Amino acid sequence: YEQTLFEFSLSGNSYKIRLMLSFLNLKYESRLFNPIDKEHKSEKFLELNPFGQVPVLKDGNLILRDSQAILVYLARVYGEDHWFPGDPTKSAEIVAWLSKAANEVSPGPSALRVHYLLGRTINLEEANQVTENLLNLLEKRLTSRNWLATDELSIADIAMYPYIALCHQGKVDLSEYKNIKKWMRRIETLPNYISMPGIELQIT
Repeated sequence: YEQTLFEFSLSGNSYKIRLMLSFLNLKYESRLFNPIDKEHKSEKFLELNPFGQVPVLKDGNLILRDSQAILVYLARVYGEDHWFPGDPTKSAEIVAWLSKAANEVSPGPSALRVHYLLGRTINLEEANQVTENLLNLLEKRLTSRNWLATDELSIADIAMYPYIALCHQGKVDLSEYKNIKKWMRRIETLPNYISMPGIELQIT
């Protein structure tokens, strides 16, 4: 394989790269780390990513870190234009959603999931509020559109999808968010879609 993905099996950020690689029909080698073993903090891994975080994608001699950055790279190098269009307005809109995926998602749905799955101490009230605000924003955004950033599927959707689809693991009920559920179903019925442990598919 040309590409190697260093990842955790239960990481939503690792999963979004697996999902993108699958949509692009790219074969790769998976190097699964166990977070308990702290292999991602080893000296050897820190040479790949000084931040000691997964995912990391090795493509030939190129080393890429950060899930949003990896999505941009894969879209530009291996994907069709709709994934990350050259048009400045469209690409700016996508980047705005990548920022949401990196910012609001982390102290919101991601934090709630880690709290209920692994018992990590968080500010529950704040995490629930951030999550609620984000879900309301997404629900409104998807009222009259199929995809988040542009008229077509893009890496904005891939970046946002995992932790929204895993919301129930953070004790968040999505049943009232009809537009979000339809959007998730659109993603889940695409050719080459793959799931991950914890995702309850929106098949109705």
